[in-house]
Amino acid sequence: METNDSTCNGLENMDVEDEGFSLLEKPKNDGTQIADPSDLKFTEVRVSPENLKKAKTIKDYLDTTENPSVEKLREFAISDGGLIDDNLRKTGWPGLLGITPDSIEPAPSETDLRSHPEFGQVVLDVNRSIKRFPPGIPYDQRVALQEQLTNLILRVITKYPHLRYYQGYHDVAITILLVVGEDMAFRIMEKLSTEHLRDCMEPTMEKTSYLLNYIFPLINHLSPELHRHIDRSRAGTMFCLPWFLTWFGHSLNHYKDVVRLYDFFLASPPLMPLYLTAVIVFHRKAEVLEADCNMASIHCLLSQLPDELPFEDLIIQAMKLYSKLPPHVAEAGVKERIKKEKKLQDAEDAARKAVIRRNQFRGLRRQIERFVPNGRAQLFILAVSFAMGLYAYLKANTDYPIR
Repeated sequence: METNDSTCNGLENMDVEDEGFSLLEKPKNDGTQIADPSDLKFTEVRVSPENLKKAKTIKDYLDTTENPSVEKLREFAISDGGLIDDNLRKTGWPGLLGITPDSIEPAPSETDLRSHPEFGQVVLDVNRSIKRFPPGIPYDQRVALQEQLTNLILRVITKYPHLRYYQGYHDVAITILLVVGEDMAFRIMEKLSTEHLRDCMEPTMEKTSYLLNYIFPLINHLSPELHRHIDRSRAGTMFCLPWFLTWFGHSLNHYKDVVRLYDFFLASPPLMPLYLTAVIVFHRKAEVLEADCNMASIHCLLSQLPDELPFEDLIIQAMKLYSKLPPHVAEAGVKERIKKEKKLQDAEDAARKAVIRRNQFRGLRRQIERFVPNGRAQLFILAVSFAMGLYAYLKANTDYPIR
C-alpha cells in the first residue's frame, strides 16, 4: 500500500529515550515541529451520477431556503460524497456553523497586524504552505493569496489575544480560504478557533496532548490485540498530532480528500478527528501487527497515511464508534492510561537515578582506594555504603522526613 510520504513525520524531533511527546512531558507550542507538507494534488474528480443528483438536491435546497437548517446541512455533509463541490461548500460550510452572511467587521490596520508577536512565525509557515496552493496559478495571484492567508490568521489571533497560534493552524486556514474567500474565511476561522480548535490554541499543548490519548481506548474498543501491540511499542501519539491539529489538511495528498473530511468535521463534534484517527489505525491493523513492536517502526508506519483510503467507509465507522463510545465514556480509559504511564515513568526515573548513584559511588570508591590504606578503605567504603543507603531510604520514605 502506497503512502503519501517517504519520511516519518515528526520522528526527527522525537527523543526516543524520554519520549518527549508523552503524557507527562507535554509538547509545547514552540517545540512541536510539523514536517513540511507534500504537494497537494488538485486533480479533477469525476462525479458519480448519484453524487451529481445529490449536488442538484443540495443546490435546489440552498436556492429555495432562506434560512437553511443546520441539521439538514449536516445530513448532506456527512452522507456519501459530502457537499460534493466547492460552489456548494461556499454556502454550506458557513451554514454548518450557523454563520449567516451578515456585514463583515472591518479588519485591523496592516500596522496592527504586523506588530503581533506571532507575525514572523505566521509568515514563515505561510511561505512553507506554497505546496498546498493550487498549481499553475500566476505569481501575482499566489502572492496575493499568501497575503490573504497571513492577514486571516493574524486577524483571528489579534481579536482573541488569549488564543495562541500553533504550527498547523495555517493548514486549516488555507483550506477554508480557498473555498469561501477571505471575508467568510475570517468568520469561519473565528468560530472554529473559539470552539473546535480552542484546546489547540492554549498557551501550551498540554490539553491537546491529553486529548490525543483518546485514540487508545477507541483503538482498544475496536481491537484489543492492536491496542496491545501499539501500547507495547511505546509509539505514543505523536504520529497523529498533525492529523488532529490540521484536520488531516497537512497530511493528505489530494485536495478532494481534504475538503471531503472538512465537510465531515464541520458537521461533527470537535473530537471527531480522533475517532477517524482510530478507525484509520484499525483499518491498517494487518500492517501494524506485522511491523516490529518498537517505537520507531510503529511511529514511522502510522505517521505515513496511505495515498488512497476509503474515506466514505471510514467516516461511517467513525460515526458508529462515536455513538458506541462517546467522549464522556472513553475518558475513563484516558485517565487509566495516564495513571499507568505515570507509574511507568516514575519507575523509569527511579531506575535512571539509581544508575547515576551507582556510578557516583564507583567513582568515590576508586578515589578512596587510591588515597586510604587498603584495610581501612574497606571499612570506610562499608560505612559510606550504609550511610548512602540509609539516606536514600529516608529520602524516599515520607514518614521519616530528612531535616
